[in-house]
Amino acid sequence: MRRIRIGIDVGGTFTDAVAIDEATFDLVGQVKVPTTHTAPEGVARGIIESLHRLLAETGIAPEEVRFLAHGTTQATNALLEGDVARVGILATGSGLEGRRAHSETQVGDLELAPGRWLRTVHAFAQPGEFEEALAELRRQGAAVVVAAAPFSVDDPSTEQEIMAAARRMGLPATGTHEISKLYGLRIRTRTAAINASILPRMVSTADMTEASVARAGIRAPLMVMRGDGGVMSMAEVRRRPILTMLSGPAAGVAGALMYEKVSDGIFLEVGGTSTDISAVRSGRVQVDYAEVGGHKTYITSLDVRTVGVAGGSMVRLSGRAIKDVGPRSAHIAGLPYAVFTDPEVIRSPELETFSPLPSDPPDYVAIRCAGGERLALTTTCAANLLGYIAPGQWGYGNPESARRAFAPLAAALGCSVEEAARQVLRAAVAKVTPVVDALLERYQMERAHTVLVGGGGGAGAIVPFLAEATGMPYRLARNHQVISPIGVAMAMVRDVVERTVPYPTEADLLRIRKEAEEAALRAGAAPGTIEVQVEVDTTRQLVRAIATGSTEFRARDLSRRVVSPEEREAIAARSMGVDQVRLVAATDGWFVYQGQATDTRLFGLVRRSRTLTRVLDAEGVVRLSRGEAGVAVTTAGQVPAQLDRMMAAYTAYGDAGAVIPETFLLVGNRMIDCSGLQTLEQVTTMAATELAGHDPEEQVILLCVPRR
Repeated sequence: MRRIRIGIDVGGTFTDAVAIDEATFDLVGQVKVPTTHTAPEGVARGIIESLHRLLAETGIAPEEVRFLAHGTTQATNALLEGDVARVGILATGSGLEGRRAHSETQVGDLELAPGRWLRTVHAFAQPGEFEEALAELRRQGAAVVVAAAPFSVDDPSTEQEIMAAARRMGLPATGTHEISKLYGLRIRTRTAAINASILPRMVSTADMTEASVARAGIRAPLMVMRGDGGVMSMAEVRRRPILTMLSGPAAGVAGALMYEKVSDGIFLEVGGTSTDISAVRSGRVQVDYAEVGGHKTYITSLDVRTVGVAGGSMVRLSGRAIKDVGPRSAHIAGLPYAVFTDPEVIRSPELETFSPLPSDPPDYVAIRCAGGERLALTTTCAANLLGYIAPGQWGYGNPESARRAFAPLAAALGCSVEEAARQVLRAAVAKVTPVVDALLERYQMERAHTVLVGGGGGAGAIVPFLAEATGMPYRLARNHQVISPIGVAMAMVRDVVERTVPYPTEADLLRIRKEAEEAALRAGAAPGTIEVQVEVDTTRQLVRAIATGSTEFRARDLSRRVVSPEEREAIAARSMGVDQVRLVAATDGWFVYQGQATDTRLFGLVRRSRTLTRVLDAEGVVRLSRGEAGVAVTTAGQVPAQLDRMMAAYTAYGDAGAVIPETFLLVGNRMIDCSGLQTLEQVTTMAATELAGHDPEEQVILLCVPRR
């Protein structure tokens, strides 16, 4: 019997659903339905409709579905549109801390978007007075409650007491301790208030969707995409719906990681109106604290940058020059793309300018044909005209139609149609390039060794020309037009625990690691599948543990592609941009290559050689890209002794004291990432914990990368 993974992505215009064969990663089927924002059931109707259509059109039996998840824009849209519940905040505390809690929990009304507000009401009460205070909050219009108490991250019992009292009164409730384990009551309360404001609507959608899945006979648990690229159970959605913010962009990045196996890349998900841009470094998505309406929260989500240009973006004209491309698209203007129109329709085209929406300036360009048809000139039209989108690729239209449509624009600009199309694409990528540069700088990624990966239906219109303009390598993801639902289908369960610990001991690290593992279990991960990465941020006195796991044991070997040694060597050399590499360490699952690159300066008068290191897995995927690195092959039992020697050799000393190297352990099919730790003792403790279940004679590769 087949094992099928289904992913559903709820977009602003369409809801896409795909089915993936878990053994082969083949795309079994895909469907697209309009997103049902205005239906009585909300977006749940579109999710349900797409699921039923997918099962019917592919012939997938309910019992074949082993994983089912959906991403949603519902939380983000509710916040942007102000479609939120009034929140009652009930604070408590005694003495000086009580007075501080009374002040810090009064977050007031929060502007979520221009003219869109989250309204809060506030009360303060001591134990024994909670019911009366809750009743007063309800009289003031509160539909949901936030319980806030000082130091609840250490002892949540008082907040839990308030939550229980609220639920007895029929009021949904959340506590600040459920949202974050960080100190800072003001930000924690603000984050909890945002979470509470969307709780009633999200719970309603979750109930309807889960019931429909059960009626379809699917026994696999329904999961939902998080904003940091993982998935979580419906129980977690009912508790922390705020985690689904930005799950749309996160879905595409999950596809890049799990389906495209991107190691170091800039992922651009190009839709019709906008492009979401994010970084993948060493096979990990980059995350940051999310902001809502400019308000800082304690929720980690994908570090995504959105620009108002994409495959459907229209041209704007100022005199005899292109003023801009976008932000309005042909979709918003309600115009067909010229490139998807029969060339015979485009007779005697004349250029005209207009306003797509009444509030827009009248400088957007369209053509009017002899038969009265109005068509949009878009980036997709320009890319087809110049041959950046090949026959058979998604987005390919009729280049002759594009050529005819661009003729009046070229006449207005005083150039050839090819140059007019090139000017359009230059103006489009001019918006994207600074964002790519900023991500490369922030995450210290080398331009020459970072690949641009295009996803979304408009990828062919932007990414190839961007690669040409920046000199960076690129590729379009397989089935890039549905990479987001594919990402949902392939995503792993994920949870993050952060705690404020000024001077963490090894016991602290193990406790927080265990807490993250238990959180991933609650979120739906199967025991035995969870891996935890622990990071120590001494600047912010923060310990973060990131746990990822699968919903069930999966036989990855079934989908593993056989890669020859020659192919692996070529992949490593291509990644480094060198002609020759050498294999310096290998196990059954891992292969470490090094090569020498030469940099030239001052017109070639100064030459500098540097070592590059690449780690490939058995499928030939580059899983780690670094410069100089110490590499050693040892056994699990000998790791502590080998760590002592290598850490001593690669530790640097400066004004700030000892700076240990980034350390990685490769064992079996696992990469144990200790790069976020700060001391030898922390690395040794974490390595011992992670290797506890391995045979002492099992081979382990150690990598130590000096920090610069």
